[in-house]
Amino acid sequence: MDYRGRLKRLQSVLAEKRLDGLLVTSLPNIRYLCGFTGSAAALVVLPDSCYFFTDGRYTQQAHEEVRAAKTKVARKAALAAAGEWLAATGKKREPKKLGVDGEHLSLAEAARLRKMLGPTFRVRQASALVERLRMVKDEEEIERLRQAALLGSTLFDTALKAIRPGVSEAEVAAEMEFAARRAGAEGMAFETIVAAGERSALPHGRASTAAIPGRGLVVCDFGVILAGYCSDMTRTVYLGRPSAAERYVYEAVREAQLAAIDAVRPGRSVGEVDRAARNVLKKKGLARYFTHSTGHGVGLEIHEAPRVAREQSEILQPGMVITIEPGVYLPGRGGVRIEDMVVVKEQRCEVLAPVCKELTTV
Repeated sequence: MDYRGRLKRLQSVLAEKRLDGLLVTSLPNIRYLCGFTGSAAALVVLPDSCYFFTDGRYTQQAHEEVRAAKTKVARKAALAAAGEWLAATGKKREPKKLGVDGEHLSLAEAARLRKMLGPTFRVRQASALVERLRMVKDEEEIERLRQAALLGSTLFDTALKAIRPGVSEAEVAAEMEFAARRAGAEGMAFETIVAAGERSALPHGRASTAAIPGRGLVVCDFGVILAGYCSDMTRTVYLGRPSAAERYVYEAVREAQLAAIDAVRPGRSVGEVDRAARNVLKKKGLARYFTHSTGHGVGLEIHEAPRVAREQSEILQPGMVITIEPGVYLPGRGGVRIEDMVVVKEQRCEVLAPVCKELTTV
C-alpha cells in the first residue's frame, strides 16, 4: 500500500484547509494512512511529518506494521500521549490550528484534549478529510475488494444448501459464517442477515432463531473481511413455488438493480443512480415499499462514503466502489433485495462478483 502517497495527499488537503496539523483517532483512518491494524492508536499528521502513538501492548506490532510515520509507544492511552506530545512541541511555536474529527471523539475525550492543549492550539472541526481520500480506491485496494467479493459470493451456494423448512435462520447464517472462515476470511463484515417468510420484509432482519417456513421469500445479506477489506452481497431466494405476484415483485427489484448498475459511470451523481432504481419501482407501483438508500461505499469499513441516496450530489469517480441494493418490503408478506458491489471504471462500471440474479427456488 502506498502509505507515503496517502499521507502526502492528506498533507496537501491540510494546506488547502489552512490547518497546521490533524489528529486522527479513527482506527480505519489510521490503518489507511499508516497500516496499523491494532485497537489502540492515534496519529498526528503535520505538514512535513507524521507521528504514530500507541501503548505497550502494541510495541512489536507497531514496529512491524506502521509505515511512513514515526512510532511513539507510551505508558498511557494513545490519545492522551498524542495530546501531551502536541502540547509540549507546540509551546515552541505560535498558536497553531489543529484539525480533529469530532465524529470520532466523545465529548469527554474532546474536553480532555482541549485541556491538555490549552492555548497552544486552536482546535478546529475537520470532519471526513481522510474519508474523502478513502472514497477513491487505488488498484491494490480494488483487487483486495474484488477478492473479498469473490470469496463472499461463494457463501450463496452454502446458503442454498442450508435453507430448508424448519431450519432456523441462525443455523443458515452459522453455516455461511463457518464456510467463510474455512475459506480464509478474517471475519464477517457485518452480522449476517437471513430473514425468511414475513421476516424478509425487515430490511435488516438479522438471523434469528425463527424456523424457516415451508414456503416464502428468504433474504440473505452477507459479507466477509479479507486482507482488511469488506464485501457485501444480497440475494433473495424462494422456498417452494412462488406466485405470479411474488415473481412480479422479484423481477421489479431485479430490473431496478440492473437499471441502477447501468447508471453507474464517471461524472454522474450518486443521486442519479438512486433515481434510476426508484424510477423502475415507481413504474411498477412499488416505489413506496423501497425504504432505504440504493447503496453505499465499501472498503476498510462496510459502510463508507459515498452514500448512494436521494438528493446526494457526490460525483462518481473512477476507483469508487459502491453497492447497488434496491429492495421492496411488503409488511406481513415478505421482501426482496438484490445487491452487488461495483467499481467505477473509466467508462462505466464493473460488478466485482457476478452471481446469478434470476429467481432461485429451493
